[in-house]
Amino acid sequence: MSIAIKVPAVGESITEVTIGQWFKNDGDYVEMDEVICELESDKATFELAAEASGVLHTKAENGETLEIGAVICEIDTNAKESTDSASTSKSAAAEKEPSKSEAEKPASTGETKEMVVPTVGESITEVTLATWVKEDGSHVELDEIIAEVDSDKATFELPAEATGILRHVAQEGDTLEIGGLICKIDVSGPGTADKSAEKQSSAPSKAEISANETYATGHASPAAAKILAEKGINTSQVNGTGKDGRITKEDAEKAEKTSKEATPAKKEESVVKDTTPSVKQGDRNQRREKMTSLRRTIARRLVAAKNETAMLTTFNEVNMKPIMDLRKQYKDQFKDKYNVNLGFMSFFTKATCIALQEWPAVNAQIDGNEIIYNDFCDVSIAVSSPKGLVVPVIRNAEKMSFAEIEKEVVRLAIKARDGKLTIDEMTGGTFTLTNGGIFGSMMSTPIINAPQSAILGMHNIVDRPMAVNGEVKILPMMYLALSYDHRIIDGRESVSFLVRVKQLLEDPARLLIGI
Repeated sequence: MSIAIKVPAVGESITEVTIGQWFKNDGDYVEMDEVICELESDKATFELAAEASGVLHTKAENGETLEIGAVICEIDTNAKESTDSASTSKSAAAEKEPSKSEAEKPASTGETKEMVVPTVGESITEVTLATWVKEDGSHVELDEIIAEVDSDKATFELPAEATGILRHVAQEGDTLEIGGLICKIDVSGPGTADKSAEKQSSAPSKAEISANETYATGHASPAAAKILAEKGINTSQVNGTGKDGRITKEDAEKAEKTSKEATPAKKEESVVKDTTPSVKQGDRNQRREKMTSLRRTIARRLVAAKNETAMLTTFNEVNMKPIMDLRKQYKDQFKDKYNVNLGFMSFFTKATCIALQEWPAVNAQIDGNEIIYNDFCDVSIAVSSPKGLVVPVIRNAEKMSFAEIEKEVVRLAIKARDGKLTIDEMTGGTFTLTNGGIFGSMMSTPIINAPQSAILGMHNIVDRPMAVNGEVKILPMMYLALSYDHRIIDGRESVSFLVRVKQLLEDPARLLIGI
């Protein structure tokens, strides 16, 4: 019996999808609910799971575009018993020396599985191989994590697509295009156990010293080995903190600092022996690091935004005393009730949403010769993460309360700093808020986060003398900067929007009653 699997409905207004990558080959045995391929739409990427166990027969190729409801593959459920036994023999061959009857089966002999960089998200064209979790020549199981790859948006784990001996093709730090060859796996079969044993016997003697150590113990990654070689440090002098005691790039950088501390004694010795007059100088070391995918993408998009938009910035200033007094009065009660701090971000987000709904051009974007106006406010929040600037999105912020906004800001900020943001959490914003004030910025001209048309920059709060009703008062003031695309937003809209935000912030009671 064959079951036809059709392209599912993956979202409103999506009428067709493209096959990004088949994870299983035609004729492979698949388990029920096992992911067999990835489908790409114009909005996101989706995984397609098997609806039954059996032998897979594909009906479309990688890159082919199919309409919703079209047959993408069939699964022959009658082939279960024979395929199961073959799968069992493969698993046994990976765990122990194959018997004579198993060795005579040619199905797995000499088979090599080539693994390519999978499609990891919409608009991502390349990734960087961050870390090999499994060593070259080591035995890996199907779906075991063998490497981590970095894109310009997030970090992904790469699982093994077969059971066998891993052969590295790419090195740590290499940048690969989607579909590029990253490694090969000699699929488990006759002789695999011998190869594995041979590999283990050639491992460093350090692995034999302790039962707790492995081949990776004291072994430096390519990036770490390069740093140690440049500094003349032996791997035996470095304690590895990576998986199974492996020396990571961070370990090598720390070792570099340790080696520097021992350097002065050698310098003093050379000064005593050398009678030639010399000019004393400080350290003039340099180091060169390859840009990450995230940093390259940030650079490319910022330059594109400057070159492809008619960007202009308008400024205003806000008296923050009313908000600060309100926070001081209610922050403890707010924390007790909602278990989250009452910060400035909720006030700015609420004020921005009200102003965006009154001036919809600021919340719009250009698409070819058309303007897309959004009736909702998906507010992007710029967050500085260890890997660079990321911009997670608060969806439908116009409908959220102060507490809901604060909780969402904290959740997204934590995920950003841990490098765990998903693609969906970083795409689709309609307007951006960025707060340079937390770093001490007095004033700036933020760059638009394309394809959005405007971005609001917040800055630090400074006590300044201000004229109020003919009197000089010291007030906590903040400069606001609105950068906008003049192709779609005129001066009237931009200035009026910023004035409205100022009005709402200086009289926060308006945020509660909506006037």
